[in-house]
Amino acid sequence: MRFMLIPRPSTPEPTPQDAAFDEAVFIAQMKFNEEMHKAGVLIASEGLSPAPGAHVVFKDGKTSVRDGPYAETKELIGGFYVLEVASKEEAIEWARRYPGGMGNDDVMEVRPLTDTGDIPPELVALIEKVAPTWSRTFKKSP
Repeated sequence: MRFMLIPRPSTPEPTPQDAAFDEAVFIAQMKFNEEMHKAGVLIASEGLSPAPGAHVVFKDGKTSVRDGPYAETKELIGGFYVLEVASKEEAIEWARRYPGGMGNDDVMEVRPLTDTGDIPPELVALIEKVAPTWSRTFKKSP
């Protein structure tokens, strides 16, 4: 089973931009990454740049683009982990090991990712028909 771990703030107050960098916490987080990698459960782990990105908004059949996210975004996330583990409980155990403390990551959201077992067979067949190359990379149920 694949899960996404998303460290995020628990309060709407953003971390002050002038907050001191905590090297000890950073080192603990990198050791956490290494531990998951060595255990063979870490599929991906990326940080999200604080540089402004964009929001593409879909409404009434049209799209518009807005700048964002902004520094004052209430639930800005700094990155994510994708794990391949045996169960939700195992994903939670990895999440509990996370060394939070960078000021904006005091909740670890644990979300299951979909695989073909979560999608009705007729939709899996449609995916394979209209996206044959991509569908070969889609996670298949055991």
